[in-house]
Order: sequence, then structure tokens, then C-alpha cells
Amino acid sequence: MREHLRVVHGDATPEELAALVAVLAARRAAPAPEPRPKRESWRNPARGMRTRLAPGKSAWRMSALP
Repeated sequence: MREHLRVVHGDATPEELAALVAVLAARRAAPAPEPRPKRESWRNPARGMRTRLAPGKSAWRMSALP
């Protein structure tokens, strides 16, 4: 049988190992949390920020616009 858990440092008691195994088993059995819904882009405050300037013929004029 393959070992799944090994103490590499220290001196764990059987009770401590049993507590660790119980916590790991409970964590594995718990359902995964649902992903948070993505925020709507219209509510994003960064949307009102200025966009990057594109180089071009009248880029200097666009740099003065808010």
C-alpha cells in the first residue's frame, strides 16, 4: 500500500495525525465555491478614464480633448 501522508520533521502523535487526516478529508469532500459573477463593464469606474492616444495625423489635437 502506498503512503499518502508522511511526517518528515517532528514527532506527531496518532491523535494529531488523525485530526489532520479528518481536516483534509472534510476539505476534499466540501463542494467547490461557486465562481463570483463578472462585474458589468458599465459599472466599472475605469470606463470613464481616458483611453490611450493613437499615433496618427491629428493625434496632437486629440491630446487636448478630455
